[in-house]
Amino acid sequence: MISINNLSLRYGKRVLFEDVNIKFTEGNCYGIIGANGAGKSTFLKIISGEIDPTTGRVDISKGMRMSVLKQNHYEFDEITVLDTVIRGNTTLYEVMKAKDAVYAKEDFTEEDGIKAGELEGLFAEMDGWNAESDAATMLSNLGIKEDLHSKLVKDIDGNQKVRVLLAQALFGHPDILLLDEPTNDLDLETVIWLENFLADYDKIVLVVSHDRHFLDTVCTHVADIDFGKINVYTGNYTFWYESSQLLLKQRSDSNKKAEDKIAELKEFIARFSANASKSKQATSRKKALDKIKLDDMRPSNRKYPAILFNNQVREAGDQIIEVKGLGKTFHGEVLFKDISFDLKRGQKVAVMSSNSLATRAFYEILAGEDKDHHGTYRWGVTVTPTYLPSDNTRYFEQSDNNLIDWLRQYSEEKDETFIRGFLGRMLFSGEETLKKSTVLSGGEKMRCMLSRMMMLKGNVLLFDEPTNHLDLESITALNNGMKDFKGTILFTTRDHELANTVATRILELTPSGLIDREMAFDEYMTNDRVKALRLEMYGGVLA
Repeated sequence: MISINNLSLRYGKRVLFEDVNIKFTEGNCYGIIGANGAGKSTFLKIISGEIDPTTGRVDISKGMRMSVLKQNHYEFDEITVLDTVIRGNTTLYEVMKAKDAVYAKEDFTEEDGIKAGELEGLFAEMDGWNAESDAATMLSNLGIKEDLHSKLVKDIDGNQKVRVLLAQALFGHPDILLLDEPTNDLDLETVIWLENFLADYDKIVLVVSHDRHFLDTVCTHVADIDFGKINVYTGNYTFWYESSQLLLKQRSDSNKKAEDKIAELKEFIARFSANASKSKQATSRKKALDKIKLDDMRPSNRKYPAILFNNQVREAGDQIIEVKGLGKTFHGEVLFKDISFDLKRGQKVAVMSSNSLATRAFYEILAGEDKDHHGTYRWGVTVTPTYLPSDNTRYFEQSDNNLIDWLRQYSEEKDETFIRGFLGRMLFSGEETLKKSTVLSGGEKMRCMLSRMMMLKGNVLLFDEPTNHLDLESITALNNGMKDFKGTILFTTRDHELANTVATRILELTPSGLIDREMAFDEYMTNDRVKALRLEMYGGVLA
């Protein structure tokens, strides 16, 4: 068990946490949620001992082994991939190296023999003889092929390093597992594997993630950081979000009687529990919602930006775009070829590829920014496409404007009061509107880019990884805005929930051609025929 007692953390006048008292118990997975800057990652660092609190303490039950997902991608550069994973169990690794050192001595004595015997006993108790095979299996499950296991970490690419560090954290069945954004840079198949792994995990897991589907699949509880407090609620992220929205609505409904509100809450819990029982979570976790107490639930104080795209410059006609034989080669590598399709008004299409360079190139071609390609495309005469790129650096690095002037350049209405009001709805208020656009955080830049899209009033929207850097509140607002949009959307995302709730058609770009299916995202990913076709199109190997 982890017990947090009277915990506070202050940086000068700024208070992150104040008088926090909570417990994390075995068999549960806790999703740590909160707005950007609320202190989610900092809270994990306090538990791991990396940061000392201002007051209070963290007590961990004796004998519990903690494992933390490392954020320093260069820490193990001079160590082999396999050894890096085994180092996740520090005690086992030290015993293994001590044992090897004793046996390597040239003047092996009787005393060394006794020491070796003791180390062998400890090694066996910790299942050390299976350590290498277990580590290799973990790496393979995370997409690191066997021929890379003996390489130095510095000799593998960045995405592979992320997976090695994740394997290190998961290795050896730790009693406490701290994971900060574990799905970053993972492909969809690997995320699904990790979801299943954690849903069945029987120890304590604390996880920070902006992936709502991931949180819903693995979490039994939510630890919400808000206004310097941390409150733990039973249920996953969607339950927390929907219940907090319901309670917020009830709080503003002064005419509704108390007994009616309670009945509404009970009906909501019963409905949600029934849906949860059909999920992929382990049996013990399906029972978590049965323990919910109405008194534990509170409305959220979160603010959600107003992301609304339906103010189009004009309604598009039926013919949106016609693409014929589109192809792109980059530094000799075929990203995609023979891409032909057309779109009709109102379609919402998830564009996929195992290679992010392929999707980026695809959008740059359709946006008219990349002329070096094969094949043709033709937009309909009534179409006004608006593009949100995955890398928005160029929109900010050359401008020293404040936010008002930055956004004004994309607006038909130039009045400052109008611009301020728009920025306010996107959660930029007061002096924040006078910030220079060159000093914005990643999340602030993305909210600016979404504001730009709304100002341009496009009737066809192109999104390349629009959830990058956004907090859960902004992702939820974006998700709702895309669902409600009456026009046509082409989008690429690693956010499972966004893909599954918005897309009605899937286009997957491969080096061998196009896979085109009119179906929901989850159906696409689980369809056996589609799986076989995907393997064939990628030459038998999905990256």
